[in-house]
Amino acid sequence: MAHFADPPGTGSADSLVGRDRDLGRVRELLGRQADGALLLSGDPGVGKSALLDAVAAAAATSGTCVLRAAGAEFEADVSYAALNQILLPLHGILDRLSAHSREAMSVALGFGAGPPPERLVVCNAALALLRSAAEDSPVLLIVDDLPWVDRASAAVFGFVARRASGDRVRFLAASRTGVGSFFDGSGVPSYVLPALDAEAAAHLVDLRFPDLAHPVRRRLLDTARGNPLALLELPGALRADQRRAREVLPAVLPLGEHLQSLFVSRVRSLPASTRTLLLLATLDGTGNLGVLSSAAREMDGETDLRDLDAAEQDGLVRVEESPRRLVFRHPLIMSAVVETATSSSRRAAHRALARVLGDKPEQRAWHLGEATLQPDEEVAVLLERTARRILDRGDAVAAIAALTRAADLSPLDTDRARRLSEAAYVGAEAIGALRSASLLLEDAWRADPGHGASLRSATAAVQLVLNSDGDLATAHRLLVGAIEQGDHGYDAEDPALLDALHFLQLLCNYGAREELWTPYYAAVSRMRPAPPRLLLVAAGTWGDPARADPATLRELDEIIDSATKETDPARVVRVGTAALYPDRLSAVREASWRLVRQGREGGPVRRHIGALLHLSVDDYHRGRWDEALELSDEGLTLCAESGYTVCTWFFQYSKGLVTASRGDTDTAHALADAMTNWAAPRGIHEAVHGAREVHALADIADGDFDAAFGRVNAVSPAGVFAPYVAHATWVFFDLVESAVRTDRRSQAVAHVRALRESNVAGLSPRLGLLAAGAEALVTEDDAEAARLFTEALAAPDTDRWPFAQARVRLAQGERLRRARALSESMGPLTAAMTTFQTLGSSSWAERARKELRAAGRVVPHADGPTAALTAQEREIAELAATGLTNKQIAERLFISHRTVGTHLYQIYPKLGIASRVALRDVLRRTGQD
Repeated sequence: MAHFADPPGTGSADSLVGRDRDLGRVRELLGRQADGALLLSGDPGVGKSALLDAVAAAAATSGTCVLRAAGAEFEADVSYAALNQILLPLHGILDRLSAHSREAMSVALGFGAGPPPERLVVCNAALALLRSAAEDSPVLLIVDDLPWVDRASAAVFGFVARRASGDRVRFLAASRTGVGSFFDGSGVPSYVLPALDAEAAAHLVDLRFPDLAHPVRRRLLDTARGNPLALLELPGALRADQRRAREVLPAVLPLGEHLQSLFVSRVRSLPASTRTLLLLATLDGTGNLGVLSSAAREMDGETDLRDLDAAEQDGLVRVEESPRRLVFRHPLIMSAVVETATSSSRRAAHRALARVLGDKPEQRAWHLGEATLQPDEEVAVLLERTARRILDRGDAVAAIAALTRAADLSPLDTDRARRLSEAAYVGAEAIGALRSASLLLEDAWRADPGHGASLRSATAAVQLVLNSDGDLATAHRLLVGAIEQGDHGYDAEDPALLDALHFLQLLCNYGAREELWTPYYAAVSRMRPAPPRLLLVAAGTWGDPARADPATLRELDEIIDSATKETDPARVVRVGTAALYPDRLSAVREASWRLVRQGREGGPVRRHIGALLHLSVDDYHRGRWDEALELSDEGLTLCAESGYTVCTWFFQYSKGLVTASRGDTDTAHALADAMTNWAAPRGIHEAVHGAREVHALADIADGDFDAAFGRVNAVSPAGVFAPYVAHATWVFFDLVESAVRTDRRSQAVAHVRALRESNVAGLSPRLGLLAAGAEALVTEDDAEAARLFTEALAAPDTDRWPFAQARVRLAQGERLRRARALSESMGPLTAAMTTFQTLGSSSWAERARKELRAAGRVVPHADGPTAALTAQEREIAELAATGLTNKQIAERLFISHRTVGTHLYQIYPKLGIASRVALRDVLRRTGQD
């Protein structure tokens, strides 16, 4: 039961987690000259033996002779059994004792024959032997499990402990709190070993079980309450999917082997009526004495609350007076209660609780579900309703458990299949339990082979197809078939239909082909009384943004405004998806961060992934590139761990944008190749288009405009914004710039003409800026081009998009220099270079620097310590200088507090300071300069 933990990066177990203070206190008490003995006590599993091990190891290292013994139940009736353990190493120096003492000690330890020696003689002989050994080196006696030490040995240990003061002999023993023993510890100082504090308990769990899902970790910490043995053993009693929060945890966590040996025996020793009351209290979980009393009467009519006395006297439970309720001394006792109960007694207890909880339908449904063995549609319906209420609260794992139990109790195969399909859908959609979803679908199809076309079954199956080796065409055909054959009547309030259509919309976007959208629009048009606005708006702004008219964008803004406080994770992500191409992700940023925080605590994985994507893309366009990389890496890890491989390309894309824009072109090309290699065989053209954008940015960074043109021209040919190729709205400036730089003027002009005929410029200020910049690039008249550039950069809010703004300024400066307006070119080129340097965009900064040199200007070096800061670092530094905490800065900027801490750690050496205290002075001096 030792709880040593390996420090990170080492393979040795040389430290007790969270026990430095306790070790120090034990050594202090044991080292007092006036005492020399210490009795250590504590709850079962709290780590007494581990602490004894640590004290023994330290003592042995310092040259102390450590003698150890431990009580054993099967030797409790063998006289001097423990004394034999502890003194056996001193057998070789028995001849130092007087003949009388040597004879008594030999007989007591079993080395010689003769009549039993008097107890006092043995005590004195043992003390003399220890004092003799102490002449060679200090001696430390350590006795564990005192309650199982035999009576004779316990008497000797007590005798030695009370006479150890002032000698080089020290005595340390451990006993379980509240358990009697033969050891007389009167006059011996004691120390009660407490449970680990919250921080140490969490650290221990993180060291030993770093992959525990957050809600499981939280439940484990709550149940163990700092008990080290429980912290280390409880996870081992859980199944792999339970540890990953993909399967509901039992109401009472099962005990491991060692915990059972410590707790179960105490419960089994109680009277049967007491165990019944404890079982009812455990399964109820509220401690309500009224419920407990009523349920006890339902059980047998004889048991009443007075039968709790035995458990109270044994210290297992207590009754709190205000409010009056039963409280278990430790949650592990509840686990022991369940372990000792038979399955029939557990069902009877659940049945009794269900009878008395008629006014609480959710609790009643759970208890009936556990009490019922035969199929029962009434109970199945109650559980299904409970599952829907639970799902509304966001607990998908518990909802799956309720639906699965409802399916088990369904008399009809059709109902069983329907409920299993619903559970599979929730598993695949919300928590990433793709393997268990697949098994649930198989069970549903076995129960009712004709049920495979149901919406829930089909949507879950599509998830499995996309996240395996299946192709998009198959997934699209399967889902369209389920929608067209369903019995939903195109009811606009049908949740299964709504979810299926949102998922079909995603498939259509992934496919980036117009013909995929035909069945989608056909289904939406048939919805009654009217299709939800989001289904129509998102189809325009996300599916075909180049043709999203102003009315659609106004509707989108209204939807976003109503979603800022939205709590439904699915709707938050869906609104963010509709806001993606029109650059309105910042409006849902706060809601997206809520999903990320929930996801980190065990919330829905797919929604966590969707929110991360939206935040990372918004971070890229807003110039927060460090956080974009951080969130992208988090998303990649999530995809790998959860099995959502279909989402991997999202984060390769956002990471590729940053690396390409910073000039790390090898990494960018590798990420784009990985996207293409995965997506192309599956027909996921949107991912291929994203990869082409990353490739093109990397090509432009390397100065290869010809290659860049080929990439973006393949997204949508010059002069065309192909219908439902959404990504064409994000690469038009790359196409026009690379066409102009490679003497493809006619194609550049054609694309600008197509740009005018679309509403791309009206989607957002960023796209309006780039559209105006593209117009200026193809304008032949230098004066007109200068006017267009000036108007484009003067538009409001363009500074929200620093990389896009700097690219247009660079194009403006290049055009001015080529028109021989050298002095006029200096301003935009210098501004562009400064922004590129701030972003860490080395390739583009070098382009601006070369243009400045060509214009005849000595390129200025960045002056002042803050010049080395990125835009986000500068923003964080300024906020920190005002006195805001990391958390407050994170809330202000909608980033994580860890990102803030990381940036500050990088900012200090750049500014030549050691703490945030000096930030204000540095920033003030820089401002004055």
